[in-house]
Amino acid sequence: MDENNVSKPVSNEFPLKLNMKRTFIIGFAFFGILLMWQVYDNYCSSFLSELFMKAFNTTKSEDVQYLVGIMMAIDNLAALIMMPIFGKLSDKTHSRFGKRMPYIMIGTFVCALIFPFIPVVFYFQNLGALIILMALTVFFAMMYRNPAVALMPDLTPKPLRSKANGIINIMGYLGGAIPTLLGMFLVLSDFLGKTQKFPWQKGNIWVIEIPFLLASVLMIVSALVLFFKIKENKLEEELEPEMRRGEEEAEVVEKIVDDEAPMTRGNKIMLVLILIAEFFWFMADNGVSTFFTNYTIYHLGASTGSAATNTLVMGICSVIGFAVGGLIVNKIGRKWTLSAGLIITLAAYAVWAVLSYTIKPDGTFPFFIYFIFAFKGFGMSLVHVNSFPMVVELCSAKKVGRFTGYYYASSMIAQTITPCLLGLLLLTPRFDWVVLPVYALGCMLVSTIVFIFVKNVKGNKTDVKVGIEGIGEK
Repeated sequence: MDENNVSKPVSNEFPLKLNMKRTFIIGFAFFGILLMWQVYDNYCSSFLSELFMKAFNTTKSEDVQYLVGIMMAIDNLAALIMMPIFGKLSDKTHSRFGKRMPYIMIGTFVCALIFPFIPVVFYFQNLGALIILMALTVFFAMMYRNPAVALMPDLTPKPLRSKANGIINIMGYLGGAIPTLLGMFLVLSDFLGKTQKFPWQKGNIWVIEIPFLLASVLMIVSALVLFFKIKENKLEEELEPEMRRGEEEAEVVEKIVDDEAPMTRGNKIMLVLILIAEFFWFMADNGVSTFFTNYTIYHLGASTGSAATNTLVMGICSVIGFAVGGLIVNKIGRKWTLSAGLIITLAAYAVWAVLSYTIKPDGTFPFFIYFIFAFKGFGMSLVHVNSFPMVVELCSAKKVGRFTGYYYASSMIAQTITPCLLGLLLLTPRFDWVVLPVYALGCMLVSTIVFIFVKNVKGNKTDVKVGIEGIGEK
């Protein structure tokens, strides 16, 4: 970036307005990502649990959860290595289709081809093939995830990114709702069966195959919509003046002057604190999402239909949070909006941790858990809608992919550690499934304390349309 261009005021000449239609279309990338990961999280931990229990000839689920955690962690460890690599590669890529699109298309199509074979190998009880296919799925998903996420800040000025990220996340959660609804009607528990009263060979494979097939088809459709509607090179040229103005109004401790200049000390401290806080909230959040289906089946003795309903309730409240998060940011700023989300989530986990000791595992799903996860969903939506924009706020346009890699590296380190750690805790004789909400509460408490020290920065803000007026922007 030319220093002269940064110093030249462009505020009056180029007003900042969020293009809602374009942002929704960019959201199709995240739609496909969350659609796939929701299916992956809903089913794969249970697939592994059942096959490990069979391999070790045990009926006690806690005995194999450390192995489930290790397998899920290996996937995340691979993602930790690959996502920064693909982010940096896409930063330096120049093609007729743009710098992000080649990775998005190749990764999506190969991932969609592999994904439906996961339930097939599970049906035929092949543990080795299941692990290999899960690893391949993660590899190609990571190829397109970083570039897909980086596409939004590539094409959105910095002051508008929280609002745009809310739209992107709404699209993602709509994708995630599809397999959740399918799970409610297909009833995975009838196939897995907590008592295993049906032999494997008599199971209906389509009960578990349909969500994977549908996910693959919709991933391809969403990628094609993105490819034909978003012309990266053309849009980057058209948006250059708005992006320059966004640099002027960034919420950073010290302004970014040159693309090649090292980060200032103030911005570096801000980045490190955000990434540490992010690490701990993902320790909590991923720990819960990885083991919640197993918690429902093996601890509560309830059907996965109940877990799917709970996920749907949480998703609806998350969408509400994403919708209003941008409006809240305009009033109190990113730091305090994110802090509010952390506190709401912390309170939800605290209630769950206390009430978990009153649960009698009698085959029913406690109604209060729906309310707990509703607040958790709303709180974490306020966190996610602001955290990624706060990270990429600290870099220039040429480093968005690299900083997207930093953001996901922090989350992936957490998602590598937390399944293993929780699995080991569940293996410890004095602990059982009650440890899950207590563990999440502890991690979220650390995250909240760390984030308090992030400096609250207010930029020279432009007037951004919100509400009904904002939705009407083109």
